[in-house]
Amino acid sequence: MSHEILTPTEMGEADRLAIAAGPFDGMGLMRRAGAAVAAAVLERFGGAEAADILCGPGNNGGDGYVVARLLHEAGVPVRVWSLGAPRQGSDAAIAAAECPVTPKPLSDFAPAPASVVVDALFGAGLSKALDGDAAAAIERCSRAGAPVVAVDLPSGVSGASGKVLGAAPRATMTVTFFRRKPGHLLYPGRALCGETIVADIGIGAAVLETIRPACFQNVPALWRERFPRPGAASHKYARGHVGVLSGGPTSTGAARLSAMAAARAGAGAVTLLSPGGALQVNAAHLTSIMLRRADTAGEIAQWLDERRPGALVAGPGLGLQDEVGDMLLSLAGIDGGELGNVVFDADALTHLSRRREEFLAAFQMPGTPQRVLTPHEGEFARVFPELLADDGLSKLDRARRAAALTGGTVILKGPDTVIAGPDGRAAINANAAPWLATAGSGDVLAGICAGLLAQGMPPFEAACAAAWLHGEAGSRFGPGLIAEDLPGLLPPILREISDLPEGR
Repeated sequence: MSHEILTPTEMGEADRLAIAAGPFDGMGLMRRAGAAVAAAVLERFGGAEAADILCGPGNNGGDGYVVARLLHEAGVPVRVWSLGAPRQGSDAAIAAAECPVTPKPLSDFAPAPASVVVDALFGAGLSKALDGDAAAAIERCSRAGAPVVAVDLPSGVSGASGKVLGAAPRATMTVTFFRRKPGHLLYPGRALCGETIVADIGIGAAVLETIRPACFQNVPALWRERFPRPGAASHKYARGHVGVLSGGPTSTGAARLSAMAAARAGAGAVTLLSPGGALQVNAAHLTSIMLRRADTAGEIAQWLDERRPGALVAGPGLGLQDEVGDMLLSLAGIDGGELGNVVFDADALTHLSRRREEFLAAFQMPGTPQRVLTPHEGEFARVFPELLADDGLSKLDRARRAAALTGGTVILKGPDTVIAGPDGRAAINANAAPWLATAGSGDVLAGICAGLLAQGMPPFEAACAAAWLHGEAGSRFGPGLIAEDLPGLLPPILREISDLPEGR
């Protein structure tokens, strides 16, 4: 599966490069795009009594005229509703001239009984809110409950952000071309696309060498080459050592969830660093996880100097006391030779929001550990309020800017989790299940990420793999999932990762 995601601007460049290279000109690509949509309509809705084709004035509308012609030739009763005539001499104008069905004004559109609607008003490049006849047509379509096949994206959904610009239909199916756009995977657009089909219209993958996209759908093919595989001579410390900071006696469960997840993700050794007052509680629940008393930042530093772990999880159930913030700040600026990676989660993110400038200064010090931040939307709002307040930024933009600001990898969680690295790379997760919205689920994600980091996986790839594994585990379990279930679901998925064919 091709996993690159193109912005609308990059898709326009892909079209230009493909036309320049041949063998298809712009009209050839439009005919192939329309043919792909028509084939999907006939396959899925071949029993429909009629087809209503909504055509805009641009290239998306041109695709619609091709669809109308092909469905008419296939014997389907077709009505075409036009928002405006295409520009004279354009490919869309040629497609409209080739269509034997006379268009009617979009203002007169009313879905025919038992018809299928093909939405070819606007594509991924839409940048302003839908209004007037277009918005009214979508409203009538929604009221009628007719199935909708969207060309490229449901009209009104931003291809760059997934935001709804004014109004948008809920499509049963969306047929897009060459590669997905961010709007296919980011909410609310993702919920409006229905089944998304990526059609081959003759654009060669070689154009990607020029475009060099930096956004991807988060699938194993993106990170599988960097996924850790222990050798026959491996021992437990060669497979990576993870430390997890525990909170006090009444808040230890979150850290234990992270610790077990790190172990299940493949770390050879995991140590829970516990305050003295919580030792008995933690000891009663741990078997393979090691336990070490650590009441102060100095005792944590001593353990780091002795063990030099590959990763540390800081935050789950840790507490919001000022001294905890001091300790986390010291970890942020510690020598990377003593600690390879830190996963900042939960309470650590609250401390970061309270003392952001101090943390950012520590992050900029040379030789500090690599870092992964795992905020959900509420935590992100506290840490980066200026990014959340900017309505012009998509979720993808916000995650990238946060990664650049902190110099770390950011996992911005949600049903459309975005993983962003400080180098500008980003991935959008598409396999999360609603069952993951349960207490402790994020603590497990932090532990999985730390377990992969400790085994030598680079931060961006480790964060992507952790998000995918977490989502896959939740999807497989289904209703009734609680966080304690998640670590035990990992082994069969990890086995499959090792056996997956290339490209998946």
